[in-house]
Amino acid sequence: MKKVSLFLVSALLVMAGFMACEKSDKTSDGTARMQLYLTDDPAQYEKVLIDVQKIEIHSDVDGWISFNILKPGVYNLLDFTNGLDTLIADITLPAGKISQMRLILGNNNSVVIDGVSHPLATPSAQQSGLKFNIHQDLQVNGSYKVWIDFDAARSIVVQGNGNYSLKPVIKTYTELTDGRIKGIVLPLTARPVVYAINNTDTSAAIPNAAGFYLFSGLPEGTYKIWIDGDATAGFSDAVIENVTVRFGVVTDVGITTLVP
Repeated sequence: MKKVSLFLVSALLVMAGFMACEKSDKTSDGTARMQLYLTDDPAQYEKVLIDVQKIEIHSDVDGWISFNILKPGVYNLLDFTNGLDTLIADITLPAGKISQMRLILGNNNSVVIDGVSHPLATPSAQQSGLKFNIHQDLQVNGSYKVWIDFDAARSIVVQGNGNYSLKPVIKTYTELTDGRIKGIVLPLTARPVVYAINNTDTSAAIPNAAGFYLFSGLPEGTYKIWIDGDATAGFSDAVIENVTVRFGVVTDVGITTLVP
């Protein structure tokens, strides 16, 4: 009986050890903090108004998880260009991998053009949400900042009947995947639009009232900066070649003066 009892005790201790190891290996036993910021690439509209109500994140641990927005309501995406952003959620997630997000919208979505407000049709966005990818491995007790970056110019589509719809082009990036280029273009009478071009994509920026522009969330690589001056106002374009982008660094291309 002693031998049997000792065997059972030993077996139970081994099983307990396996269970403890298995438990410690699961990232679901801990949590991570995530702060979500809304930002935007500029567009030639007066306002792009999006009614943000909730956000849902897909966790490999718990599936889809729904979170409230800090201030649910209408956001003008064009308020958050050239490096500006706004915090929309500060949440706690189970540690582990996340793969997708969904923005759940309300009904008050519109675009303002020449002082006229046009409703934005958002098929299924109120129910299923605007879905986009985010691949991030959240470590236990980690803290993460994630930017949700709309491309307003590409996201607004004119329908055949003259109405407008929202077909969002969205990217996400973190502090570790945030390549940036900044510069200044003068004079503003040239009505410049700035493009950052590499082998895979083109991003656009419209300088602010001081001529400042900033690209954010760019992949690493070599870019061409194309500054498009308004030909109808008599201004030529300008090009800056071989601009290097590295994560964690803001590449300053300086001041560009457009000439007639």
